[in-house]
Amino acid sequence: MIEHEALVQALKTVNDPELNVNVVDLGLVYSIRAEDDRVDVEMTLTSPACPMGPEILRNSVAALEKVEGVAKVDVKLVMTPPWTPDRMTDDARDELGMF
Repeated sequence: MIEHEALVQALKTVNDPELNVNVVDLGLVYSIRAEDDRVDVEMTLTSPACPMGPEILRNSVAALEKVEGVAKVDVKLVMTPPWTPDRMTDDARDELGMF
């Protein structure tokens, strides 16, 4: 069985290259589901036109594939609901100087 926390920690290694904050703390990850050796993730971007989107998605897949027990990863990009800064953790706000 794949540990959910291991998947979260793996995604915390993936930074938005423009903001230099991880995708979990930015609130870009909407759901993580694991079944057998497969992981399905729904995530978004800070903007539909984000030029770093393909890189973020590739890095997310690569990070999750490193988790023990994971054989298949599907990261689906969704734009609903749209991302807002309200989704960020306090840690992300601190890193970005948003108080």
